Amino acid sequence: MTLFIPINFNQMSLLLAVTSIILLITSNLIDPILGRTNLTINKKRFQHVAIITSLLFLITVAIKMYELILSI
Repeated sequence: MTLFIPINFNQMSLLLAVTSIILLITSNLIDPILGRTNLTINKKRFQHVAIITSLLFLITVAIKMYELILSI
């Protein structure tokens, strides 16, 4: 049995907005090597993911603006 929670376009846009804000802030604040742990993070790749999610959010905003213009 698969649990599937359907989301609409506005919820997806909000999720992308929150995710991109969190990723952009953390990509600028973290060090490449996190403290005492052996976990290393590729900061450049992390920033690319943050930028891609931001662009996806901007695309959803553009789609909503296009729909708004067509409904007038």
